Amino acid sequence: MKRSIVIAGNWKMHKTNSEALQLANQIRMKTTDIQKTRMIICPPFTALSVVYEVIKDSAIHLGAQNMFWEKEGAYTGEISAGMLKSTGADYVIIGHSERRQYFGETDETVNKKVKAALENGLKPIICVGETLEQREENITIQVVGKQIRGAFADIAEEDMQNIIVAYEPIWAIGTGKTATPEQAEEVHAEIRKMVADLFNDTVAESLIIQYGGSVKPENAQSLLSQQDIDGALVGGACLKADSFSSIIHIAEELNK
Repeated sequence: MKRSIVIAGNWKMHKTNSEALQLANQIRMKTTDIQKTRMIICPPFTALSVVYEVIKDSAIHLGAQNMFWEKEGAYTGEISAGMLKSTGADYVIIGHSERRQYFGETDETVNKKVKAALENGLKPIICVGETLEQREENITIQVVGKQIRGAFADIAEEDMQNIIVAYEPIWAIGTGKTATPEQAEEVHAEIRKMVADLFNDTVAESLIIQYGGSVKPENAQSLLSQQDIDGALVGGACLKADSFSSIIHIAEELNK
């Protein structure tokens, strides 16, 4: 089965509103010829509405980097799924390793957020991945398996068509180290097997699994050519329109 390639850019804590406006404009101009690759950009909360105004008539989708699971209430500093929807966002990154590492996110909170996102018509990009220590102990599959089972607890089969998984080896995020295409493919194939066990082969075969971890124009083709890698969650390289659009164009060539 041919799955479409999805390229998402996680801007993390970068870009003031005027900078975000400029970057979104440049990305839009450099990707007008893209027809098959799904494109998502995820600016910080503060810039979501500003960026949406730039991309709303284009093929680029808007995503957020996080959300809280409650609908509203006394949760100072948090943002709900409904608030995200109101900015024009239709995707949200959930459980990024930086959220797990610095802000105490767990498989349980990831699951709560996934459910709240789906209830509000947002499509979650669920991040999973192991540390360098776990990789060296050869427990990558156990670690990722636990994260996958936790994220998908009590999720209905019909909701799976609105979910993307992003495999991000933590040791490859922002370090310049990248998992080799073979290392990444191995974990992606295992994730697909896990999802088949949780649901069925049809769900697993249609699931988009992105790779994240120092993806750049130089390594995009070798990663995206792998059978079970259906796109990329791009960090640093998405902060410049040239490198991000290069990755998208590489994906578009492979999508043909």
